[in-house]
Amino acid sequence: MSTVYLRPELAEQMASQLLNPGVLDEGLRSGLFLSGMRRTGKTTFLRNDLIPVLEAKGALVIYVDLWSDTLVSPSKLLHNELKHTLAELQSAGSGMLQRLKQLKGAEVSVMGFSFSFNIDHIGQAEGPTLAEVLTSLVEQARTDVVLVVDEVQQAMTTEDGRQMLFALKAARDAINPRPDTPGHFLFIGTGSHRAQVSELTAKCNQAFSGAVSLSFPLLDEGYVTFLLARLAEQGEDTLPSLAVANQAFQLLGHRPEEMLKALRQLLSTLKTQGGDPDALLPVIAGTLRSMAADMELMKLEQLGELAKAVFARIAERDDGAKGLFSADAAAGYANRLGREVKVEEIQPVLNVMVAENLVMRTGHGVYSVADPFVQEIWRERQDLLW
Repeated sequence: MSTVYLRPELAEQMASQLLNPGVLDEGLRSGLFLSGMRRTGKTTFLRNDLIPVLEAKGALVIYVDLWSDTLVSPSKLLHNELKHTLAELQSAGSGMLQRLKQLKGAEVSVMGFSFSFNIDHIGQAEGPTLAEVLTSLVEQARTDVVLVVDEVQQAMTTEDGRQMLFALKAARDAINPRPDTPGHFLFIGTGSHRAQVSELTAKCNQAFSGAVSLSFPLLDEGYVTFLLARLAEQGEDTLPSLAVANQAFQLLGHRPEEMLKALRQLLSTLKTQGGDPDALLPVIAGTLRSMAADMELMKLEQLGELAKAVFARIAERDDGAKGLFSADAAAGYANRLGREVKVEEIQPVLNVMVAENLVMRTGHGVYSVADPFVQEIWRERQDLLW
């Protein structure tokens, strides 16, 4: 039995929408941004599901993880990966070239690609632009080139990272509108900082403003079934029912690592103390859930009373909070804090909460809690106070 849970249906659907978009999916060629909280399976899905399917359908995929080395600038990580890919394609015996040859047939040169620029100069002042590099790649591969940038929000931490995104937009605009283009340049950005990933498409001053931004599809009962089957295969005969295990997984925010932690604790307790797994697992999951939320809410505590008041106004709404800077809102904060709150105090506090991934901007002047899991915990605790 595989040790990795695969999601072939989701991967097939996304790959088809990207490579062969229908009328309603054509916006994906402007860019696709997927956001979801950490440890919900995004990178696993990219590496094991989506990228293999894209390649099987003939696309040339380049993957860059901007968290792979945070001491290296985002643009350098991208340039290094481009150099590696182009060097492989120059070699007649490379696996990447052979795979393209099998998929595209006579359209791809078996002798290797030839570029009009020195690939070692990519990223240097005298070197080719990203538009020139990617245009040449599309024209010689004669297929779609898909760039997947994991933890894409990291690009916003440096000026050269921000300029990299504008350069990628320029490449998209140079390649995709051509009526006779042999392929398209498709950009997929994923990130665990939902607030910052949302900003990359929502703000008009961002390179990919107007691109498609979606929440990463969470793992469901299929993953829980997979886990229980693996445990049974390993000889564990005292396991919770699927219904109880699935409820625990939902309680833990659909996070695989937290679910594995809960199951390890459950099995350890059963071996030492015995008991009913269906009675024990909800208690264990509830404890772990509270501990996980505490880590996020601790950030809020450290930001002070005004931040807590603003967060409360946001967390009380399901559809996003508006008017956070209004005189009425300031009066509400003042009532909660027992002191005057000036309107100009609010924006800096909100900016810090966005940077800490506590809240996210979901529209013009509209903010929501970044992690629904944290919002649920906060509400539950507020109910206990009344």
